[in-house]
Amino acid sequence: MVQRVHFTKKLEELRLLLLRMASLAEVAVHNAVKAFLANESDLAESVIMGDNEINQLEDTIDKLTLELLAQDQPVARDLRFIIGAMRVTVNLERLGDEAVNLGHRALFLSTRPPLPFNQKMERLCDVAKKMLADALKAFVENDIRLAEEVIASDSQADELNMKLLRDYVNDMVSESRVVERAVHCIMAARHLERVGDLSTNIAEAVIFIVEGESVKHMKYKYRG
Repeated sequence: MVQRVHFTKKLEELRLLLLRMASLAEVAVHNAVKAFLANESDLAESVIMGDNEINQLEDTIDKLTLELLAQDQPVARDLRFIIGAMRVTVNLERLGDEAVNLGHRALFLSTRPPLPFNQKMERLCDVAKKMLADALKAFVENDIRLAEEVIASDSQADELNMKLLRDYVNDMVSESRVVERAVHCIMAARHLERVGDLSTNIAEAVIFIVEGESVKHMKYKYRG
């Protein structure tokens, strides 16, 4: 009985650490998007500087999950949660990295004249942020339906990324002076598309935790 109470306490600690890491990653992405769209160099620098805390949390969570697996030998739902938590942690750390990457693009572009407004870029920012928010909400609430919606949304992010690539390539062809800035915008779109991919990975981890079904390498059928 005492051992079970101790195990439950460590599981709760793991959940709280994950929630803290998820919050930091989501804020980093939101701030990086804002810095990029509004040319806010100070905000971009704060995103870059803040990545260390996310990395430290990843190390702490890794140690705790390994301890839970090695010492407590969990089974069934608890085992799925721990394995799913490991998957979520990896993707949260990568989300922090993508926020940093976007922050660097924002820093560069803040020193140059802005390119003409492209509504598709703003739309991709919105899609990426919503996918991340929904994936994290699905994780917190064990919401399979919401996780499925995130997975289904990934094609929208991919499509917007490709449309932006074509737009910026056309801009570079028509006017050589915009090449450097357009390349950074292309890379920014790629970072945003990766936010969608990583959010999809988190949604897949939710399905694994709740249903025990691994959909990582298969075409998941949205049931909504």
